[in-house]
Amino acid sequence: MSVRDKINPDFLYYYDQGKCLNAYEVFGSHLVKNEKGENIGCEFALYAPNAKRVQLVGEWNHFIENQQELYCIDEKGVWYAYLEGNYEWQRYKYLIDTHDGQRIYKADPYAFYSQVRPSQDSKVYDIDGYEWHDDVWMYTHPKTYDKPLLIYEMHMGSWKRKPDGSFNMFNEIAPMLIDYLKDFGYTHVEVMPVYEHPLDMSWGYQGTGYYAITPRYGVPKDFMWFVDQLHQNGIGVIMDWVPGHICKDGHGLYRLDGTFLYEYQKEEDRENKEWGTVNLDLGKGITRSFLYSNALFYMNYYHIDGFRVDAVGNLIYWLGNVNRGVNEGSCQFLRDLSGHIFAKDDRVLLMAEDSTAFPNVTKPCGIGGLGFNYKWDMGWMNDTLKYFKLDPVYRKYHHYQLTFSMAYYYNEQFCLPLSHDEIVHMKGSLLNKMPGDEWQKFANYRLLIGYMMGHPGKKLLFMGNELASYDEWHYEKELPWNILQYPNHDSAFRYVKEVTTMYKNEPAFWQKEFDPMGFEWIQADNCDQSLYIFVRYANDWHDHIIVVMNCTPNTYDNYRIGVKDADYYEEIMNSDRDIYGGSNRVNPLSLKVEDYWQDNQPKSILMTIPPLGISFLKAGYNKKELTEVKKEETVKKPRKQRTTTKKTQK
Repeated sequence: MSVRDKINPDFLYYYDQGKCLNAYEVFGSHLVKNEKGENIGCEFALYAPNAKRVQLVGEWNHFIENQQELYCIDEKGVWYAYLEGNYEWQRYKYLIDTHDGQRIYKADPYAFYSQVRPSQDSKVYDIDGYEWHDDVWMYTHPKTYDKPLLIYEMHMGSWKRKPDGSFNMFNEIAPMLIDYLKDFGYTHVEVMPVYEHPLDMSWGYQGTGYYAITPRYGVPKDFMWFVDQLHQNGIGVIMDWVPGHICKDGHGLYRLDGTFLYEYQKEEDRENKEWGTVNLDLGKGITRSFLYSNALFYMNYYHIDGFRVDAVGNLIYWLGNVNRGVNEGSCQFLRDLSGHIFAKDDRVLLMAEDSTAFPNVTKPCGIGGLGFNYKWDMGWMNDTLKYFKLDPVYRKYHHYQLTFSMAYYYNEQFCLPLSHDEIVHMKGSLLNKMPGDEWQKFANYRLLIGYMMGHPGKKLLFMGNELASYDEWHYEKELPWNILQYPNHDSAFRYVKEVTTMYKNEPAFWQKEFDPMGFEWIQADNCDQSLYIFVRYANDWHDHIIVVMNCTPNTYDNYRIGVKDADYYEEIMNSDRDIYGGSNRVNPLSLKVEDYWQDNQPKSILMTIPPLGISFLKAGYNKKELTEVKKEETVKKPRKQRTTTKKTQK
């Protein structure tokens, strides 16, 4: 069916009402092929209800005016043109005359591709025809709630660059990235916005072409290949997505037909002065249709596994201001968004970057939630980094900054982020946030990363955090890979690789991540020694790991801690090992459990607690005795309880 045939009253009604999920099949430029698959024409369609006249200016007519016009074919303001010939790869713009005398050049808001900056032209592109080879991933990868979720956030243009400083393309990045992610155990990569944006400095968060993969790193099918390759290697791809605000550059979506078509009409709602952007009106039907279609477009054409929605606090509240109240239009947009996405694939990750205390962000819409399945725990991130910046002498006065997160943790389904926002704009790198001399800085850094892996919640690390760099991230150059030649950085790099691998391999860290029965404090109030000790449980409570954190440079030898009913504990990770750059205050292979009451626990062990270190102790059992214990528990389990459980599940 041609584009012209699709432009009918039903389609336009759904588009206007915010119920259209495939607007990209109608608007934009679409190649027409014959039976042999040859390009014989191109259809152009633009929604511009307030335009007086619309012209096509492109390479084929040397961007000269008055050569080719679009015709308004519907009273709602749909403009259409059909051109015979092969227009693939041709650049073009719309020249719009408005009723109030404006003449504006606009890129196509639905274009699938664009000319590389500083050009502002759209390009005709054949989005169809890529042959995918990721069937195994698409049909078999599970939901992540009780699975490890370890995300590597990256900026395509500054992860690695060519020797001359130019960008690597998608098809050059993928082979290097896959092995790297596997070495660390990452399950997903989150790419900062890769749709078209005019300014590199914006990192993609001020977009102009929501449907156009940026040509900085290749053509759209190169990005398809990038996703395909990661999927074939068992790695998911999440996109940063910014539905709330847009760039004000004149060729973009901003004032598309000379009016605030997709934006708020009132200046106090529209202008986002802090970022120099304008806010989209998510209560408008046409804005919703544009964005719903956009999300499903990336799922359909690029097999995207998830979306990290930027600045959700600015959507929930008017301009992010709690005092202005809840923006019900935006909240309903988010609820409907989750419904459309999960109807397509309920395994997709829909993650909210939200710093507010608005409730039920990750609850289903049917019980009053916003419908996200994960929320970035910005409170955890802020409290944790503030605590770690403190000199250890003062940490005892701020002890509960690290325990507070567990007071609200089960209210939502959280992801713990150490993202790009924390290591830019003079905030300092993770390493440079740490107090003390060089040894203490690296020890604190290892402690921070270990604490993140031990704490309940999914994990996100920004690229380069694993290098323990002294410098902040700079978008205009690649990561400082050369520092790995220095022992301290190389040791820190090895530590991050091994602690992330441990997280992925140990079910105790993720099987009961959102179940209150999966976590237990052993020592939560030891302010004077700045010690934190807690337990993480797998589905089988016998499979558990005790995490021991020491946030001071003191070493505690023969320190007795309360433990669970195991035969022994094995120290599977210690951040103070010499191979990580520590002082090697480690524990023997097996720590014997004694029948000695401690920390409100029936048994205890004696261990060495390293300075500014974190230890992970895995419960061990005599196999014969453990088998007998499990048999005894099965026998003791009452039949009535089993029946009740089945009824409840049914």
